[in-house]
Amino acid sequence: MEVEQRGPITIIKNTQFSTKEFYQKLQHEYNSFKTQNLIIDLSHDKAITIKDINLFLEIIKSHSKLKKSLVFVTDVINFNDVSERITVVPTILEAHDIIEMEEIERDLGF
Repeated sequence: MEVEQRGPITIIKNTQFSTKEFYQKLQHEYNSFKTQNLIIDLSHDKAITIKDINLFLEIIKSHSKLKKSLVFVTDVINFNDVSERITVVPTILEAHDIIEMEEIERDLGF
């Protein structure tokens, strides 16, 4: 697991674990990241499924309550196929764009 801080955004990249193992590790260390907007980079796992992404629903709910963004990066899963609560984009750049838009919406009170 690689962690990179870019201003108000933390990028967490799964580099070696299965998605389930990565989720467990992230859940264990979540308190370290809960005050940051998060980009979860799962792009190395070409066999990832929607079921794998759904593992993160508990973290997504917690992060949403804290008014922080959480975006998943994978080009294997179509964003139209996942729940509305889950944000999936194909690139890190798009993840940054989504977080910026969500920050603006929060600042405006939406």
